[in-house]
Amino acid sequence: MIGKRLKISRVSAGLTQAELGARAGIDEESASARISSYENEVHAPDFKLVCKLAVVLDVPEAYFYAVDDDLAELIMQYHRFKKKNPGSTLLISSAQ
Repeated sequence: MIGKRLKISRVSAGLTQAELGARAGIDEESASARISSYENEVHAPDFKLVCKLAVVLDVPEAYFYAVDDDLAELIMQYHRFKKKNPGSTLLISSAQ
């Protein structure tokens, strides 16, 4: 799941693989190749690097690890809500 969501986030941010890697602290000479290997799920970034990538891409770390696409979308919606409404609490009704 990390690879797919990493690519979606990178493209949405308008960054090349090299730019994303460099901004996350990866050596510029290998940045593009490493991000490509993560997006293609040849290799997986460690959690520390995922945290750096999340900061650069302005997405929560949990977004990369959610197995379910609907949950990943909810994580992103919550992230956007908290960004627009700092200090607010999102209440979810369980009315049935």
